[in-house]
Amino acid sequence: MRGVSSCSALALALALCACGGEARETLTLYCAHDRLFSEPILERFEARTGIAVEVVGDTEAAKTVGLVRRLIQLAQRPEADVFWNNEILGTLRLAQLGLLAPHAFPTAATIPPEFRDPDGRWVGFGARARVLVYNTELVTAAEAPRSVFELVEPRFAGEIALANPLFGTSATHAAALFQVLGAQRAREFYLALRANGCRIAAGNAMACALVAEGELAVALTDSDDAELARRAGKPIAMVLPDQAGLGALLIPNTVMRLRGGPHGERATQLVDWLASAEVEALLAAGEAAQMPLRPGLAPPSAELDPARLVRMRVDWAAAARGADEVARFLAETFLE
Repeated sequence: MRGVSSCSALALALALCACGGEARETLTLYCAHDRLFSEPILERFEARTGIAVEVVGDTEAAKTVGLVRRLIQLAQRPEADVFWNNEILGTLRLAQLGLLAPHAFPTAATIPPEFRDPDGRWVGFGARARVLVYNTELVTAAEAPRSVFELVEPRFAGEIALANPLFGTSATHAAALFQVLGAQRAREFYLALRANGCRIAAGNAMACALVAEGELAVALTDSDDAELARRAGKPIAMVLPDQAGLGALLIPNTVMRLRGGPHGERATQLVDWLASAEVEALLAAGEAAQMPLRPGLAPPSAELDPARLVRMRVDWAAAARGADEVARFLAETFLE
């Protein structure tokens, strides 16, 4: 498996097309998932199939948005075969634009319906939760927030970290809250968060690091970043929020075939591999600590067991339709 910079992806695809045999043995995968977690999965696929996977990624802070934008820009001359997205809103946007190819997904029937497209254009797998983390040297377990809405309380003034809400799972979380709470309540929450001195970090890993290093007391981040910090021995604890109310948001990985991708049958093999129960089990057992959506697979821990988790119920299609308006509000609130 080889990584490819965003600028060289098109040149690579053209070069492969010029080299008959090599082109037939290679797939191009756009991948928003962290390389630390995706690389072992893709190496297994290559070892089993003999198909080389060229991976196109982007920066940590903006990778999902950047990859979706490039896929839209290259819609008339597609260079990629498969997109492994680490969230869902960008996936829905691509589906709405007609850029995804319907696919049978032979093992998708065991995925809950809310995490798969009824038209077979994408399927979800291996989810992360949006979680609260706190520094155990600054905040006791009794003082720790149990709801995201506690972050606006005066006791956390100037002590909150949030990843840039225009990108990644932070943007997905905002769109979900606007859909579930309604625009007025969601706007009030984010305005109160700003007024309470929320610091915007470059990404979820950075938000988590600010808490792990004791610079801030609490953060809203992703469960995989929290798990990595805990396993590294950092003084950090994780809370699955709103278990007595709204529920914690689960954000799945999603995989899809791209319409017009150049390597048909090989793309089918990669899509089916990524959507398989085996990959969900690998993501749960590995450092990613991601929650399998299929029932019956072992979770990363009792704490991260989706069967025991009260989760937020989101109309994802509605959230995607409102995402642009939400992004404009968040940019005005936090970045201007």
